[in-house]
Formats: sequence, C-alpha cells, structure tokens
Amino acid sequence: MKLIGNVTVICMVMVLVCSAARAETIGSVSTVFKVLGANDKIVVEAFDDPDIEGVTCYLSRAKKGGISGSLGVAEDTSDASLSCRQVGPITVPERIRNKKEDGEEVFKKRTSLLFKSMQVVRFYDAKRNVIIYLTYSDRIIEGSPKNSISCVPVMPWGN
Repeated sequence: MKLIGNVTVICMVMVLVCSAARAETIGSVSTVFKVLGANDKIVVEAFDDPDIEGVTCYLSRAKKGGISGSLGVAEDTSDASLSCRQVGPITVPERIRNKKEDGEEVFKKRTSLLFKSMQVVRFYDAKRNVIIYLTYSDRIIEGSPKNSISCVPVMPWGN
C-alpha cells in the first residue's frame, strides 16, 4: 500500500512539473569573478505562457557560481525582474477570464538544492482586460518579499 502512495505522489509531482512552462536561456552576464567554478551571473530566460498563446515572459534572475553553484547546491538570491509581452494574437480561456485560476503557477525554477524556488504566477484583471504576471521566491521555512510584476493588456493583433 505504501508503494502505491509513493507512486501516486511521484506522478502528481511529475504532472505539476510538466504543466509549468519551460524556460529558454537567452543569455547571461557575469557579476562576480570566481577563481574556482563558474562566475556569479545574471541569467535572462524566456518562457511562453502555457495556457495563453501569444504571451512570452522574460525573466532575469541571479545565479550563484563558485564550486557550490557549479555543483548545483548553492542557494540563489531572490533577486529577479520580469517583463511579459504580447507576441501574437491572445485569446484568454474562459477558465482564466472567470478568475477561477487566479494565482496559477505558469513557471517555476528551483533556486536551491531542496527548499527554495522562484516562480511566476498569473492573475487576470477583467475590468481592464489585462493579464498580470508576478514573480517571487518561496522557501519552506521563510520566503522573500522581493517580487516583480509585469502586465500584458489584451489587444487586437494585426500587421
């Protein structure tokens, strides 16, 4: 019985991981030179909203270097900036228009070995017909108040 429970949990985690958008690295710049291991960097990544075609978000975030960063065990800071843009025609699905999915996660990136992640969630402002994206970090014990938002007005798309 315990094995079935573990398999169920693993399947649920895989579904959640697969449902969030995947990021494409656009580029990076070094901020701190490290003698051993990779330099500290600011990384720029792009991802498309998995539920709203025509919206792409660009996320810049800090990435620790050094030996621990190169091994994937360093904890990245909560510093990030977000800019989302309309890149094609947008149709907002009814389930998002009716605000039942406000705060839905559209992107998540692990920023430490176990306990910290950076994520982007979506809200819809029906009064202004605007999609709002919020990025923030959370950690099991204590999250960070550092955050950034970006708004995408839903506009007609044409030549």
